[in-house]
Amino acid sequence: MLFLTTVAPWLLLAFLGQQVSLSSGARNKHRGADKTVTAAPDKAPRSGDKSAANGRGKFSINNKIQCTWGAKAVGDAVKLSVKCEDREAHIKGGVTDIKCEYNGKPQSCAGYKSNNKGFWKQVARAFKKLQGKVCSDESKLVRAGICKRAPRDAHFKLDMMSSVNLTQSREPETHAPPPPQPRATAAAPVKPTACTARVNHLKTAEENCSGSWASVCNFFLTMLQSEDC
Repeated sequence: MLFLTTVAPWLLLAFLGQQVSLSSGARNKHRGADKTVTAAPDKAPRSGDKSAANGRGKFSINNKIQCTWGAKAVGDAVKLSVKCEDREAHIKGGVTDIKCEYNGKPQSCAGYKSNNKGFWKQVARAFKKLQGKVCSDESKLVRAGICKRAPRDAHFKLDMMSSVNLTQSREPETHAPPPPQPRATAAAPVKPTACTARVNHLKTAEENCSGSWASVCNFFLTMLQSEDC
């Protein structure tokens, strides 16, 4: 009896401790199951392709039309906006401004991400090679050399609906007015000379002198005329 009274409390404590351990283990297992079931929230998608921000440049067409281009991420694609201007055409007439857009998905090209700066440099060279085909020929793709084996949509294709050409007529030429013609001046009247006056007087004297006085009048008038002339 003494043995039972001594051992019984220890057995009771051991039993209770085992029950507590089993209960806490079941609780921990249940919490672990809840953690595995709960899915981690998805990360928010990125706002855009930051690699496209490096895409921009300049080129010229026939050494007279100056062009600029810039890249912009639009969804899962990249858009290239091209603007060209011919300042000489504003004066002489013709096509003054050219605008268009090229679309592509360069993300499918491995070189676009691994060598982004090199990719855009090759795009700039591709624009220079197009020359007069820029914004006019949709069959000519803007290709980067490092994306030769990439899918076709990795290259940039012209959107013909976005192509716009602005023209201006030639300015009319202005001619300087002709110089004024000199006005014809009337000839100054010829004043009678002394001799001419004497001749007139002589005729008058001859008309007034008649008969025997005619010779005398002629004599005196002749003397007067010879003195003045």
